[in-house]
Amino acid sequence: MIDTNNIIETINMIRLYNLDIRTVTLALSLRDCIAEDVDTVCENIYNKITKYAKNLVEYADELADEYSIPIINKRIAVTPISFIGESCKNPDYVKIAQTLDKAAKEVGVNFIGGFSALVEKGCTKGDKLLIESIPEAMATTERVCSSINLASSKSGINMDAVLKMSEIIKKAAEITADRDGIGAAKLVVFCNVPGDNPFMAGAFCGMGEPECALNVGVSGPGVVRAAVEALPKDADMSELANKIKEVAFKITSTGELIGRKLAQKLDIPFGVIDLSLAPTPAAGDSVAGIFQAMGLEHAGAHGTTAALAMLNDAVKKGGIMASSHVGGLSGAFIPVSEDAGMIEAATIGCLTFDKLEAMTSVCSVGLDMIAIPGNTPADTIAGIIADEMAIGMINKKTTAVRIIPAHGKDVGDKISYGGLLGEAPIMPVNKLSSTTFVQRGGRIPAPIHSLNN
Repeated sequence: MIDTNNIIETINMIRLYNLDIRTVTLALSLRDCIAEDVDTVCENIYNKITKYAKNLVEYADELADEYSIPIINKRIAVTPISFIGESCKNPDYVKIAQTLDKAAKEVGVNFIGGFSALVEKGCTKGDKLLIESIPEAMATTERVCSSINLASSKSGINMDAVLKMSEIIKKAAEITADRDGIGAAKLVVFCNVPGDNPFMAGAFCGMGEPECALNVGVSGPGVVRAAVEALPKDADMSELANKIKEVAFKITSTGELIGRKLAQKLDIPFGVIDLSLAPTPAAGDSVAGIFQAMGLEHAGAHGTTAALAMLNDAVKKGGIMASSHVGGLSGAFIPVSEDAGMIEAATIGCLTFDKLEAMTSVCSVGLDMIAIPGNTPADTIAGIIADEMAIGMINKKTTAVRIIPAHGKDVGDKISYGGLLGEAPIMPVNKLSSTTFVQRGGRIPAPIHSLNN
């Protein structure tokens, strides 16, 4: 049940500590848009999106004004487009992507996700065509995001797709080099991808989801940092965890209120609340800042993984008490380019690539918004992806890789997007070759705990 006293108390966090509703995301099934002719498919998609989402931005802005709670992003997530396009006699996935972009612009949302495929056990013809089209689709659209699921704890890791996606990521970055590789920044690969995630670039409307639903992503690392800083320096770990749970409860209550009110105004079901701590480049709005408030000199110090594990767990425990419908990713994000503290730590060498990989074993996603030298071989990127997929597969958790091989840039340079995507220093990667291993192809078998029926 929503406690209005907690909501009122939380309002005070907005002005001082960057508490916000990070995103409201309309999840929309496009399964009834399938047709044999791609032009008909595009027409169906455009008409359905503009029909269901026409009031999303307006109503969200009205609620933001009414409750004085910033709603930063308004987004749409659709059925994985590989399913929608492969029934066409003349499939043209780039045209479909451009239709998604046109519809997103028409209704005024920031991003639209779902240019996606699920290929953890293998690729259909439609999957292959969509994957091949990703670089051009990302280069010729502004608001479309793409995600590919390469692995799961039930199916193992599709190494053929891992290797292919390493090449696609490089190409997507290269053909958008004039925009610091934004094509790769809108592309993410997953293990154990959730179908109700409201955050980009991985959002899509899962196959078990309803016709439409409203999913909400809350944030508030600045609020958590302030609460931790207010504790006595000798507060023990249990006290620290309890304080984080209290704050997560209040943050989640706020998101639950806004989500249900907006779903009611749109006359659609409320889906889930994703209670992830999603940082921004704004001063103080940093997960890395929470580590420092806990007592670490900087993100990347020994103890960072333990601090992140406690933070992630406490956020989930606090949030689950505030809502019966928690989903998506839910936890703490560690995107380098989107977190001012992470940017600083990576720039001065406190935070290394290997440490980030270790942290992904306990965070809510994975290697996120990391820039690497543009001349990094595709086989090395494939090795990076395979490692991250293995962490997710073995630990039965979602992991992901959103990496930008910055074409023409090297360690010491940086990429810059502005806004929530921020900027990132080019981080060095291991120079040892992964070629023979990743080019074996096939599928890494699922672990023994997959046989748990």
